[in-house]
Amino acid sequence: MRLLLSLFLVLVSVQAFAQDQIPAEKGPITIQPILHGTVVVSYQDLTIYVDPYGGAERFAGQKPADLVLITDIHGDHHNQETLDGLDLSGAVIVAPQAVAEKLPKDKYKAIEVIGNGTSSTLLNTQITALPMYNLPEIADSRHPKGRGNGYVVELGGKHLYFSGDTEDIPEMRALKGIDVAFVCMNLPYTMDVDQAANGVAEFQPKMVYPYHYRGTEGLSDVEKFKSLVNASAPEVEVRLRNWYPEN
Repeated sequence: MRLLLSLFLVLVSVQAFAQDQIPAEKGPITIQPILHGTVVVSYQDLTIYVDPYGGAERFAGQKPADLVLITDIHGDHHNQETLDGLDLSGAVIVAPQAVAEKLPKDKYKAIEVIGNGTSSTLLNTQITALPMYNLPEIADSRHPKGRGNGYVVELGGKHLYFSGDTEDIPEMRALKGIDVAFVCMNLPYTMDVDQAANGVAEFQPKMVYPYHYRGTEGLSDVEKFKSLVNASAPEVEVRLRNWYPEN
């Protein structure tokens, strides 16, 4: 039964997730949605997994990760069961301190800890950690400022932004030169569609993927997000993809 379930999930993944290609220097960047806030990014011989979640079987057919970016401690970002099911012996894990403290030390090539506002160059790739947090900033916030990271990754002359679990914070609105953005929108954990669209209209990436859009009330209205962005920032390309193949 488990084998049949695994085969079914592989078939679903193959059918649901067509790769996107972004033109870049020395060849395209490949974008593949996996689930929720999980994405695989490939460029030349480099493969990056962002927030691996949903089970190792969802990565069937993917190249092994060279870099793994983890944004926060919550189970849909730091999912140890999924990590343990993948061969990450040759991967460098990039994570904030709060995540690094929870990672086993002997399963990965290395663990690189970076915090908000700092950068690291790994495998010829510059990775910058940005704040991600809830507003207003209160003591019992689900996502306090400084614990988790959003990331800007530079590949082939392009800058990719992964928001992590954030609201429409000043640090996001102040971004410049972003080519591809992945922006969350799931209440009550992050921001709503209107906030997300407003923030995107402010920092104006060339392209944006709404992702991480399942909350307690189901899936956010990404079509509304697209229409809002199209109205306020028509030069921003909004790409809608299926991040929830089981729905």
